[in-house]
Amino acid sequence: MNNKKLDLKYGVVALMIFVAALSRLLPHPPNFTPVAGMALFGAAYFNKRWLAIVIPLIALWCCNLILDNVFNAQYYDGFVWFSAITLWVYVSIAIVAVVGFLFLRKRSVGRIAVATLSASILFFLITNFGSWMSAMSVYPKTFSGLMACYAAGIPFFWKTMAGDFFYVAVLFGTYEWVKQSVPSFRTANA
Repeated sequence: MNNKKLDLKYGVVALMIFVAALSRLLPHPPNFTPVAGMALFGAAYFNKRWLAIVIPLIALWCCNLILDNVFNAQYYDGFVWFSAITLWVYVSIAIVAVVGFLFLRKRSVGRIAVATLSASILFFLITNFGSWMSAMSVYPKTFSGLMACYAAGIPFFWKTMAGDFFYVAVLFGTYEWVKQSVPSFRTANA
């Protein structure tokens, strides 16, 4: 594949990831977000693995700058570049991308579904662990406290999983539709 065709493919994938990240600015149920979908989509379509991790993280960080400093500014003193709990979200996204590398080099509906379910579970486990570890956590730093944190997160898990499956379907489906509908893009993906 020549560089022009590769640039078109990478540009479309990156643009779709950034648009997905910006969808977090729209009203939505708690945890119904594109976060894991962005990581899986990047892992499936970027040939360079570092891009599959870096592009979703940059998109998420840019969106977080807007969320934290515009929509949620009343909760912070000064400009927020990064928050402690966000670290756990970013770590989980990098791990979800690795799951994508393992499952999605050969894409099928079954592989995408397994990767998405795995991503939802990993995101839940990692981010709730991070919430429990947080200095602002209301849970004691005991095994019972950790289990209580996980139990409290279960209602959010179902919304996370629904969001993951929704956004994975939108991202993968839109990409395949564009690939079939736009002749110049079809040849870029040959």
